Amino acid sequence: MEQKSLFEDETNQPLASRLRPKNLDEFVGQQHLIGEGKVLRKLIESDKISSIIFWGNPGIGKTTLAQIIANKTNSEFINFSAVTSGIKEIKAVMAQAENNRKLGQKTIVFVDEIHRFNKAQQDAFLPYVEKGSIILIGATTENPSFEINSALLSRCKVFVFKPLETDDLVTLLKRAITDKRGFGNEKINMEDDFIRIIAEFANGDARTALSTLEMVILNGDVDDNGEITITKETLEQCISKKSLLYDKNGEEHYNIISALHKSMRNSDPDAAVYWLARMLEAGEDPLYVARRVTRFAAEDIGLADPHALQIAVAAYQACHFIGMPECTVHLTEAVIYMSMAPKSNAMDVAYMLARRDAKEHIAEPVPLQIRNAPTKLMKELNYGKGYKFAHDYEEKMTSMQCLPDSLIGREYYKPTEQGMETKYKTKLEQIKEWKRTH
Repeated sequence: MEQKSLFEDETNQPLASRLRPKNLDEFVGQQHLIGEGKVLRKLIESDKISSIIFWGNPGIGKTTLAQIIANKTNSEFINFSAVTSGIKEIKAVMAQAENNRKLGQKTIVFVDEIHRFNKAQQDAFLPYVEKGSIILIGATTENPSFEINSALLSRCKVFVFKPLETDDLVTLLKRAITDKRGFGNEKINMEDDFIRIIAEFANGDARTALSTLEMVILNGDVDDNGEITITKETLEQCISKKSLLYDKNGEEHYNIISALHKSMRNSDPDAAVYWLARMLEAGEDPLYVARRVTRFAAEDIGLADPHALQIAVAAYQACHFIGMPECTVHLTEAVIYMSMAPKSNAMDVAYMLARRDAKEHIAEPVPLQIRNAPTKLMKELNYGKGYKFAHDYEEKMTSMQCLPDSLIGREYYKPTEQGMETKYKTKLEQIKEWKRTH
């Protein structure tokens, strides 16, 4: 159990610790969980909290909210680390909690990184959770479905924490500058744009945002009056990335993703990797980049190289599994592959042509022969009449009409002669010639 020393000086604590919210009103983010009228907030305010699991990235408020719950529900709060504790420590804490229960006091046991416990350690909590000796709040960055025993998980409600929005972090950073627990007693001269840059750099992590702000302010220029001025150079040095002066929601964001896309389209792997690095080193979400590369694989390559889409999806999955900075190499592989692959925009052209007809001929009925006929009435109305099952024919295709009458003869897919699409072009010509002669 964490206890404060009488001689502990809070001013020597990191900014993130000094500024830790004490109640729900100070808590920033996770409004889908603790906003007015939300389930978790109602449970906290009515003191009806049961054992729960908080699942989400580091630095987004899991520990803080657990402590707020303990204060709000007047419970003893025991902070328990899955990294440094074993079954012996669990049993000691459970004995303490059982004594508290007999005295009428609730005990909240907060287990950080609960996924690090093995099955036996997790099972040690079960009897105490079942009989109400403790309210277990587990925090994990891993999917509880895979990392927490089903017996324990079935007795806990899972709440998913989201990465903090940039605006949430901006609010938190501004509070740190004005709050006396932070730098409220100091004279800070810092541009709002710099605050947003730090928020962008933190990428949803409040702890990172506050630690970065603290470093920036402690390295600021101090004048004779004690006023601290933060310069662009100081900010760049503290975050070690000049390219971080980049707004993920602003014009430069769209300029750089456009540069990446067009460099790949122009088969320029060097330029493509440069723009990729500009985005990632500026704190861009790698999953966003991976989604754009996946789009590119179909929009600009398509069947000219069907493996491109597989590479793009694999890169997305790798980014999801391991995150930054390790996933940079997977995105580099994907971006270089896209740059070097043969290009075809036939997929995009095909859809746009079909989309135009779909909008202009919105009421076109489905031909009777390719309608499904699950009921007697539908069969009586000739649904499915004349349908030809392609597998029953030697050529595995028929001359059956599949487009509406007004669109007969329309051609949407027009393969190029790039890469593998040459093969598909020849095949399509053979199919169309066969249908013309039959």
